[in-house]
Amino acid sequence: MNPTLDYFTQQGLISDPGTRKSLFENLPTSISELVKIVQGVTIHVFWTERYGFKPAPERVDDLQLRSMEKRLTRTLELDPRPITEARPVEKKLLGNCRDHSLLLVAMLRHLGIPARARCGFAAYFMPDHFEDHWVAEYWNREQDRWVLVDAQLDQLQRDALKIDFDVLDVPRDQFIVGGKAWQICRAGEQDPTQFGIFEMNGFGFIRENFVRDVASLNKMELLPWDCWGIILNEQLDNPADLAVLEEVATLTMNDVPNFDAVRTYYETDPRFHMDGTFMSYVNGNMIKISLV
Repeated sequence: MNPTLDYFTQQGLISDPGTRKSLFENLPTSISELVKIVQGVTIHVFWTERYGFKPAPERVDDLQLRSMEKRLTRTLELDPRPITEARPVEKKLLGNCRDHSLLLVAMLRHLGIPARARCGFAAYFMPDHFEDHWVAEYWNREQDRWVLVDAQLDQLQRDALKIDFDVLDVPRDQFIVGGKAWQICRAGEQDPTQFGIFEMNGFGFIRENFVRDVASLNKMELLPWDCWGIILNEQLDNPADLAVLEEVATLTMNDVPNFDAVRTYYETDPRFHMDGTFMSYVNGNMIKISLV
């Protein structure tokens, strides 16, 4: 295995199950079965009512669980059975697209399959709109390529959204990684206001997902509302900042063939690097968080 693929078989600080590693014993090896496990223990907070479930207000605290170890601990608090056993909807851990992706990535890495989470935008939630979204990406050894997987979309969601492609092999024109979204909007090929979620959109939002994708490629899969480095810059008109964003966007716009360069940028440039502390939105307030 080459060094890049080997790197993505190892858990990162966020994906490491830690004291809950035993929950990853006896996992199936097929992507479809692993995705069923993800969907059996996790439910997207925006979809709960579609399943006839209205979570209590305190359950939203589940969304602030950043690490896999804490998410698995909370999963067991809700239902102590092995994660290979699907939960009733009210016993599933609340999460979002990032959380579905991270669990799949963590299981794949445990199995020795190179995997990473990708942050960007999906074209399949609303017409003529690119929705803030995360998916997983794994190395398919037989096909010699990285494959995108949407671990969130079960049959109910696929039917509701009228999905007409294989969610275990998402086409790259259906999920646009952050760097590519930045590039095509800067080039005038797409309207940046069509990228985002709710009232949040435009170049500032695209930049946020782009930087989160760079961090995730370096196994720092932070929450969708965690902010650091160039994400916190209010202005987007600094020529040096724009130049480095263009360069890194080119390096990360698809399946990242030049990972060493991306790794170097992340490790050496404070505009991309998360040094252990960052700002995060919690209950409507921006607070400082430390991972160390």
